[in-house]
Amino acid sequence: MRRRAGSAVVLLALLTGCTGGPSLENQGEVTAPPGDSKHLVVGSAGFTESDLLAQMYLLLLKKAGYGAEILSVANRELYEPALESGQIDVVPEYAATFADWLNAKKNGADAPPVGSPDLDTTMKALRSLATPRGLTVLDPGKAVDQNAFAVAASYAKEHHLKTLSDLGKSGLKVRLAAGDECVQRPYCAPGLKKVYGIDVTGVDPKGVGTTQAKKAVQDGKDQMVLTTSTDATLDNFGLVLLKDDKHLQNADYIVPVVNRSRAGSDRVSAALGRLNPVLTTEDLASMNEQVDSWRRLPEDVARAYLEDKGLL
Repeated sequence: MRRRAGSAVVLLALLTGCTGGPSLENQGEVTAPPGDSKHLVVGSAGFTESDLLAQMYLLLLKKAGYGAEILSVANRELYEPALESGQIDVVPEYAATFADWLNAKKNGADAPPVGSPDLDTTMKALRSLATPRGLTVLDPGKAVDQNAFAVAASYAKEHHLKTLSDLGKSGLKVRLAAGDECVQRPYCAPGLKKVYGIDVTGVDPKGVGTTQAKKAVQDGKDQMVLTTSTDATLDNFGLVLLKDDKHLQNADYIVPVVNRSRAGSDRVSAALGRLNPVLTTEDLASMNEQVDSWRRLPEDVARAYLEDKGLL
């Protein structure tokens, strides 16, 4: 469920070039002392998980004494410049994906990726790219939303599969439901073959985690589907994830990214950091399900979760 209130303001300002905040050429402003604005704008990318995270950030900031509101801008090409300019003060991001996005923005679309399966390496690269832009990347927690592979629960039980290594050792031929790019992407078909020895006989181009792709595996037309680790609908199709036990996927841990000059204070970091030891990948999947399948509002699900964990 997308929250659209106020997004037109940001879009208009960006598209007309009326952005505030320091320019990248003015490094004196970019590296100014961390700010602690009394009212903060939390950005959401407009999809369920981002809405949930934004709502949790909002509530934690309010609990810490800040005034706060949410702005939804469903496009990283727009909300990231708004974060740099101070129109948005904090957004939930994904470490490896955001590192690669900033790297491509700085060095071109063909630049070698800097995100990796190693979290420390990824965070180092991300912070080195974010800091010159006036952005501070806060510490990641335990929750990660990365590419994942699922098979039918009956198929996993029949062949004693719990991990991708198990599938590779089984010698089973696997037709994979995924996006077109899976044929060439190192985290997908080539990686499954190289890292796990899985006999991928072909890629069925039904998209990443789509209903069509999951239905193909449910019906036995394909044996495995590319989805995400917080997919809330797998049970509906009788599917289970196989563990990425050799860490093929990049470290897409959830990290708050803040505008340093407005929200770079220790108070903001402490407020948002309360979520780190609590929120898990499984928790996120459960909350996604409550919104997407049970039709609950993200703000209600976020509040109930934080209250249950004693954070409100």
